[in-house]
Amino acid sequence: MRPLHARYPFLSSARDAVAAADVDLAAVVESDDPAVDRARDRVVGAVEDGTVGAAHRDARTELVSYPIARVLVSLVDQPALTRRYATAEAAAAHDRFTDDLAADAPELQSVESSSLSLDDLLAEFEMAADVRETPDGFAVDVVTYLQHAAALRGDEWRLVNRDLSAGRVPVARTELFRLLQQAVQGRVEAGLPLSVPEAIADPLGDEVAEIEAVLDELDLTREIDTVVPELFPPCMQALLDQIQQGEHLEHHSRFAITSFLTSIGLTTDEIVELYSINPGFGEEMTRYQTDHIRGDSGPTDYTPPSCATMQSYGDCVNKDDLCDAISHPLSYYEVKLDDADEEEIEDWRERESEA
Repeated sequence: MRPLHARYPFLSSARDAVAAADVDLAAVVESDDPAVDRARDRVVGAVEDGTVGAAHRDARTELVSYPIARVLVSLVDQPALTRRYATAEAAAAHDRFTDDLAADAPELQSVESSSLSLDDLLAEFEMAADVRETPDGFAVDVVTYLQHAAALRGDEWRLVNRDLSAGRVPVARTELFRLLQQAVQGRVEAGLPLSVPEAIADPLGDEVAEIEAVLDELDLTREIDTVVPELFPPCMQALLDQIQQGEHLEHHSRFAITSFLTSIGLTTDEIVELYSINPGFGEEMTRYQTDHIRGDSGPTDYTPPSCATMQSYGDCVNKDDLCDAISHPLSYYEVKLDDADEEEIEDWRERESEA
């Protein structure tokens, strides 16, 4: 396992290196392997201060800790944690490749180097053909630019405020690195939460409990009580439209939209009223199912399915650029709410009361 892989564990070659080494994660987590402690530190650090902590001196430990950290994030399965962890990993990567790609830094010179070349990094994210060097910096294909700039805050990232020539957007070197940071974040989030076998999940119970305790203490799980359908992720907009048009929803679709609506502040009464125009509507059953999802009639309150689950059930529709940068519908909605002008946000319930 090369130092390069430990430094950049999200690389496809790093994943291949773990596979080639025939690393048995079940055996690793059952033993007193330092990679488990390092994985926990990656996740806890992401929660507490937005960093993944200092790298372990052993390249194998550092590299193997990355897939274990993704397992821990998956077992906790909180959108706020997933987003914060991916952001922290991407920030660490940004700091590293900024150092490696400094104007006076040597390019990748040997297989033992822990540095990365810009060409390699662009190729990793299939951006090599979309980025051209110019006398003033770089020019990025507009589609690629939009894909990676969609979740970036600030008016300077909006396409309307950028020069556009021949289908390319000029960017400075530092701006290209920010786009690459977003690409890393998307890579880290991809596939989370994972489906974790019991043989791996069970030995990690203490680590999961510690991470959950840190989350509870810092209260990072955002309480959303704002209902703005125009800012919903496309999948939830589509499901809400089907409800309002009186269309029948499959069970998985009904669970997805109901759990989403409870998570953003709608009451059981408000959700029951929404469903009342559906064919075969039964108030008692709808109320029971909604209360159950909310956690009022059982020990568990359910969060909406992840994007991966939505895709597997065919509920992921009308994807936009931001969808490529997130892994959960609630994360999408949080980004949209954060980016929206507060004066322009009008809660759907307030509109209904004024009608």
